[in-house]
Amino acid sequence: MLEIEPRQAATSAVIWLHGLGADGSDFVPLIHQWGLVDELGTRFILPHAPQRPVTLNNGMVMRAWYDLYDLGLGKGEDRQGIEQAQQQLMSLIQRERERGLSSDRILLAGFSQGGALAVHTALRFAEPLAGVLALSAYLPLADLLAEEKRADPALLTIRMDHGEQDPVVPFAVAERSRKKIEAQGFHVDFHTYTMEHSLCPAQVESLRQWIAARLD
Repeated sequence: MLEIEPRQAATSAVIWLHGLGADGSDFVPLIHQWGLVDELGTRFILPHAPQRPVTLNNGMVMRAWYDLYDLGLGKGEDRQGIEQAQQQLMSLIQRERERGLSSDRILLAGFSQGGALAVHTALRFAEPLAGVLALSAYLPLADLLAEEKRADPALLTIRMDHGEQDPVVPFAVAERSRKKIEAQGFHVDFHTYTMEHSLCPAQVESLRQWIAARLD
């Protein structure tokens, strides 16, 4: 796990989860580019997913928060793996609380599979968070949300960004996820960009402003 600490004592934290096959270092350059660590006094925590065989990629071993079977989610989902990853993320939240931060000063963020895990966990977390950011992601175990949600829709700020030409997580999957979340009374700040499974320059500045507003 990587951690980027501010020069002063941290007054907030972002737990940022990488995508399938990457690791915690994936977004380090962007975090340094933003300059929010010292500007806001924010600690960025960048954990590494465990190495595991991924069914979608012919059983190849790579860093993954949980197993994946197909891009459209039509072949089922790795519920046990998702729930284990959720507990791992909950442990990181608890660790920040033990370091003196209230939960509403902790923001969850992630890209692709990491974003999926971030929004899945935030919706099941009963106490206020600073927000959740899901980039090029989707909602796992969407049909269980009505039963398992614990977050207060009035208090959880959700932002989802997606590329209209995403060949990895189809745009229709992201749209379906947004509707599932909103059907449970949550508001989703949904941003679309003309891009594939990535980030684009206009989005990067928008994200910086959004994170700063949530943690200022």
